[in-house]
Amino acid sequence: MQLDGLRAVVTGGVSGLGLAVTRRILKSGGQVVVMDVNEAGWKALAEELSENAHFLPTDVTDPAAVDASIRSATDALGHISLTVNCAGVMDGARVVGRYRLYSTEAFRRVIEVNLVGTFNVCRAAACSMQLNGADDNGERGVIVNTTSIAAWEGQVGQTAYAASKGGVVSMTLPMAREFARFGIRVMAIAPGVFHTPAMDSLSEPAREHLIQSIPFPSRLGDPDEFASLALAIYENPMLNGEVIRLDGGLRMPAM
Repeated sequence: MQLDGLRAVVTGGVSGLGLAVTRRILKSGGQVVVMDVNEAGWKALAEELSENAHFLPTDVTDPAAVDASIRSATDALGHISLTVNCAGVMDGARVVGRYRLYSTEAFRRVIEVNLVGTFNVCRAAACSMQLNGADDNGERGVIVNTTSIAAWEGQVGQTAYAASKGGVVSMTLPMAREFARFGIRVMAIAPGVFHTPAMDSLSEPAREHLIQSIPFPSRLGDPDEFASLALAIYENPMLNGEVIRLDGGLRMPAM
């Protein structure tokens, strides 16, 4: 797929990795619809971003809302050729804590946003993309999902998060196989430790401990590096059905 004329949807595009993807798409000359629940955050960004960026308030856990937003995005852009799923939540807690058990409702919430929400968007996006005209390679669209290295190396307190991201890993290949008949590729990126708002909530010693665990480069990842990979995936037709780790060689310890 060529970046020229790119029309994209980015979930969670108001902050963190999603915002970096949004900015990178606009920089490439593309148009983007951001689907997010953070309307206040979008209003703060509105002056910075160009008229080629549009916003649709959307809760990805609501399939009807997602379907409606994808239809609206398709109408606004003419077509959707790239969807990048960055909407997600983190929730760290031991399953059996000293004073309480981790609630099933809290576990379910993480799964609903990170896994079911990703599925909801993939389903609706593919339904729209299948109607696109094919390019010279027979391609009609690309879906890039966000998982995490926690899918393989979840730490103590990350049971819900690791389970949700493991689900995204597991659905990558079967979804790519199914959507192949439409000319739609499905990929996933598994970032390590990136400089996002979630990292700002950590104490300085905790952040430094994480940084020292990264072989090279020994620093937090730049969200623009994630965005750069997402667009590189879009441009390379042989990338399909795979998960790419983006972590500087980091392998997370148990704690």
